[in-house]
Amino acid sequence: MTTRTTTWRELRRARHDLPALLAFRRSGLTPASRRRVRLGAGGVAVVTVAVAVVPAYVGDETAGGRVLALLPAAGFAFVVLAVVSAVASAGGRELLPRDQAVAFPVSSAVDHLGALLMAPLNIAWLLQAWLLLGSTAWALGPTRWWAYQLPVLLWVLLATALAQLVGWCVEGVRRGPHGPLVFRLGVGLLAAAGAAVVLSGSVTAALDRSPTRVLLGVVLDGSADRWWGWGTGVVGLGVALVGLVLAGAWPAGWALARPMREELRLEGGQHRARRTPRTELGALVRLDRASVWRSVPLRRGTLVLAVMPGLVALLGALDWRNLMILPGLVVSGGALLFAVNAWCLDGRGMLWRENLPVAARTVLLARCWVLVELLVGAASITLVLGALRAGTPTAAELAAVLSLTLVVTLQVVAGASRWSVQRPYAADLRSARATPAPPVVMVGYSARLALSTTVTSLLFSTLALLGSVAAVLLVALLMLLWSGWRLERVAQRWEEPVTRARVVVTVAG
Repeated sequence: MTTRTTTWRELRRARHDLPALLAFRRSGLTPASRRRVRLGAGGVAVVTVAVAVVPAYVGDETAGGRVLALLPAAGFAFVVLAVVSAVASAGGRELLPRDQAVAFPVSSAVDHLGALLMAPLNIAWLLQAWLLLGSTAWALGPTRWWAYQLPVLLWVLLATALAQLVGWCVEGVRRGPHGPLVFRLGVGLLAAAGAAVVLSGSVTAALDRSPTRVLLGVVLDGSADRWWGWGTGVVGLGVALVGLVLAGAWPAGWALARPMREELRLEGGQHRARRTPRTELGALVRLDRASVWRSVPLRRGTLVLAVMPGLVALLGALDWRNLMILPGLVVSGGALLFAVNAWCLDGRGMLWRENLPVAARTVLLARCWVLVELLVGAASITLVLGALRAGTPTAAELAAVLSLTLVVTLQVVAGASRWSVQRPYAADLRSARATPAPPVVMVGYSARLALSTTVTSLLFSTLALLGSVAAVLLVALLMLLWSGWRLERVAQRWEEPVTRARVVVTVAG
């Protein structure tokens, strides 16, 4: 059991343990990987500085007030996003995988601090942070930009630390007796409360009373030379940040000391045998489908991706033109659950699978089929929820949404399959905190998927505005054929014994 004295001792040791653990992870990278990491970190730093400064010189002062009025809402949205991410990942991502951490004395405090360090390795986190910095600079101009951007940066870090603390607390509850039931009841109550606030038209009043209004006050103090108020606010944000970072070590120790009930229940459960499928493809599809739904991170991630965007669209009453962006968002997010390293789903079982008397192309087809089921199903739930208040679509809008869902699904499946064959990684997806690839690699994958699906969504949105169903279907057909050709190339490469052997050895290792 974690005590207060033990946690303080772990926090003091973490000053030395965390750098040693980071050096250990870095030592496993090849020289080429280290160069890519340095280039990626440098690129993110350059983009962050550019986003924080450049909009200040091109902003419109007449519209700055309207943008600043949205700053409390944007700050609150960042907190919500960070909390959802931390809760869905069972408290945060692992700096050291669970199967490797068994041999090393990694304390809960080091685990907590490592998860905090990896929280920004998320394209959604980066985009939200850049949006806050860029919109603030655009509204306030170049004068004293450092003074009003410092509180925004502190708020981003504070929200991340708060989300980490909440994530550990929720994970501790979820690992307790009847934890999943308590968690679902809590989520239901929060969803009902949020829906009541939105439907009653009290969103503005709620935001006016939220803590995020403090952020707006400190930002305005910095831009107006009110240095006493600005200094007090900055110091307060800094103290709160340090306090939340340190306080998160206690719920982390409490949560990590409890048994992983949901993972153990899925791994140790009993499943009644069903009738043997008639075809090899059917047997492989059933096997892959069961592997997906018996993995805790995949179950949680799929549910969050399917429901959260749909609820946002439902509560915000988005029209069909705005709904166009959701299929690409959901599909690209779903691919990040495991598709970018699809063979890691088997783990050491990949050795057994390769001994089956089944054609290699059939194995790949089964994996792609299950992936399409997952992505189309999640996108369909999102669209159904969003359509409840979107009104009646035109024929072109309906054709564009349905075609877009199929196009981005096959587009993402083709790209993810190619990455899975080219750059496999060993990953243990039994842990709720696991990722299919190293965090730095996941940032690159998410950025590329987000870019490609967003461009495709904008294309079909434009076609829907033109009102031509024939044009929508023609473009969709061409893009589907292109993605099918890319999948065929992946299948040809997968049929090479040397390629399969490399993937199997890597994934099973």
